[in-house]
Amino acid sequence: MGSLFRSEEMTLAQLFLQSEAAYTCVSELGDLGVVQFRDLNPDVNAFQRKFVNEVRRCEEMERKLRFIEKEIKKDGIPMLDTGDNPDAPAPREMIDLEATFEKLENEMKEVNTNAEALKRNFLELTELKHILRKTQVFFDEMGVAQSDEDVSLASSTLHLVAGSPSTAHATPADLQLR
Repeated sequence: MGSLFRSEEMTLAQLFLQSEAAYTCVSELGDLGVVQFRDLNPDVNAFQRKFVNEVRRCEEMERKLRFIEKEIKKDGIPMLDTGDNPDAPAPREMIDLEATFEKLENEMKEVNTNAEALKRNFLELTELKHILRKTQVFFDEMGVAQSDEDVSLASSTLHLVAGSPSTAHATPADLQLR
């Protein structure tokens, strides 16, 4: 593999490629790493070039891959990094990759949406559970206080009717039932 330093011998060449074979040829030349391309149309705007749509598609796929990588790292899933760049896929493989990345991105977004909804529901249910526990404690305390009031009311009533022969030996619970 050569380098692009001035001291290395270079040759200027012009390639004419058929448009059907251009992708494959440029891909092979790029894999070799010994070619430097010059722009023969410097006056043409970047958005007016023929390959702009392909570049946009590649950038969109790269964005989707970054999103998927971020989600994988967020969940702590280990990834295998071989360190070398894979070969450029063929144009037909690009269409399949694009569809696969789109599907994965949509599934990941749906999973994230569902996870957020589950967290929100869990927090709401946890809050309701704590509210029910606190109200149960409150009503239990009120019930104990109410029964204490009932016992004191029954004992005061017992003292009032103590002169009656049928209630002389009655307990507060007996009076409460009558």
